[in-house]
Amino acid sequence: MEEITLAPATTDRPCAPPRGRVSKFLIPEVIFGIGTLAEVGGAIRRVGGRRPMLVSDPGVLGAGWVDRAVPHLADVRVEHRLWHGLTPNPKDVEVQSAFEAYLESECDALLAIGGGSCIDVAKAVAILSGNGGRILDYEGIDRATRPIPPMVMVPSTGGSGSDVSQFCVITDTARRFKVTIGGRALVPDISLTDPELLTTMSPELTAHTGLDALSHAIESSVSRACDFLCKGHALAAIEGIVEYLPVCVEDPYDLSAREAMARASLQAGLAFTNALLGATHAIAHQIGGALDLPHGLLNAILLPHVMRFNAETHPERYVDVAGALGVAVDGLNPSAAAEGATERVEDLSRSLGIPAGLHELGVDPADFDQFAQNALRDAYISTNPRPVSEDDVRRICLAAY
Repeated sequence: MEEITLAPATTDRPCAPPRGRVSKFLIPEVIFGIGTLAEVGGAIRRVGGRRPMLVSDPGVLGAGWVDRAVPHLADVRVEHRLWHGLTPNPKDVEVQSAFEAYLESECDALLAIGGGSCIDVAKAVAILSGNGGRILDYEGIDRATRPIPPMVMVPSTGGSGSDVSQFCVITDTARRFKVTIGGRALVPDISLTDPELLTTMSPELTAHTGLDALSHAIESSVSRACDFLCKGHALAAIEGIVEYLPVCVEDPYDLSAREAMARASLQAGLAFTNALLGATHAIAHQIGGALDLPHGLLNAILLPHVMRFNAETHPERYVDVAGALGVAVDGLNPSAAAEGATERVEDLSRSLGIPAGLHELGVDPADFDQFAQNALRDAYISTNPRPVSEDDVRRICLAAY
């Protein structure tokens, strides 16, 4: 899509609207700040929940965050049903199990406390509660047409952005790839971010989720659907991640750095749910779905190679990205700026211990043909700045291998 062109102001039309395409910006109510976990009970009550299903995972439970949240639910007479039977890269069978528990407990809302997997399962359960069927029936955009229960999301990682997005990603266990489900209905009612929850992430998980957020920010910034409402959030997120992610990996309990990373993740999420993403995510979904590998790790490995692929035809889209990454862009032509941005991403990933290539994760090049076929079905391929073919996906995978 083309950049918006603003209509010139005139004396008789001092507030002339933009010419060109119409922009829209989807966003939940956002509660952000250290200590805001105490607001969780009030948030659920405000959206009408009295008996929410609380979706979490063993890691978050072990860190004590659910135990910290439960009294705040009890304080406002909210009963909950805890469900935590999920794994990373949530599966369709796990969604079905969670939905059956939701019905059995007669719940009326969804509350997720955890990372992107928890939040995506909560969204999937909400879809089934309002629309029925199987979760894979809703692959694509705006397939869930009936109202769904209210949702409050409390992220525990600095990366997924799912707490503010209109998407969830679920693994199809039969076909062994991830499906993207999207639509306005999936934007949570409330996103509640307490940066203190991020302090219990391991350095490895911090790096993976932080680089996931970076991929959100960069891909949304260069997306064909990016506009002035998204660009500022994306670039601010890039600046924050480059500065504070290494600090968080080095010192997990630096609360100021965690707060900055939580803010950057939030802004990256706001950008990508509106501008969408690109080939990095479209390919990562296929590899992760087939091999059950960490999503953020795959994005970190693939991102520089997708950047170089896109910059062959659209280097100008990476000039602002390069500046946000700390590249001195004055005097550089777009191609040089784009390469500087790519090298900066590579340097950051290397400093955080990210493997050099897919071969270190056990990926088999014999699967590249299947990854390429599936990637072209992914919702995010349509907003990549450069058209992508199966041959292109294979070339990117080989470069990243």
